[in-house]
Amino acid sequence: QVQLVESGGGLVQAGGSLKLSCAASGLRFNRYYMAWFRQAPGKERAFVAVIGWSGGSTFYADSVEGRFTISRDNAKNTVFLQMNSLKPEDTAVYYCATSGTWGTLANNYNYWGQGTQVTVSS
Repeated sequence: QVQLVESGGGLVQAGGSLKLSCAASGLRFNRYYMAWFRQAPGKERAFVAVIGWSGGSTFYADSVEGRFTISRDNAKNTVFLQMNSLKPEDTAVYYCATSGTWGTLANNYNYWGQGTQVTVSS
């Protein structure tokens, strides 16, 4: 059974940083693409970033490019999202997800974590 567990969310002031983690189990981690999505109140779930099997390929939403960094540790079955220069509009529940194919659409991803809340105060 595939399980994804996010951690690291919290409350931070604008301009601050947070690092999210997502621990995966029940899958051959180094053969799956990993992504982060976020969902703000009243909005649809939105793509944030995706990383390839080895970590050598990454892609970001325009809204986070240059501020967020996705990475993975295949030895620990964990994917990370380092978030710097946070803005109030980054406030959302952040989800990690996994797929056997590369993509930015939520329905491309088979498994999801429960989410972790990130709140950025102004």
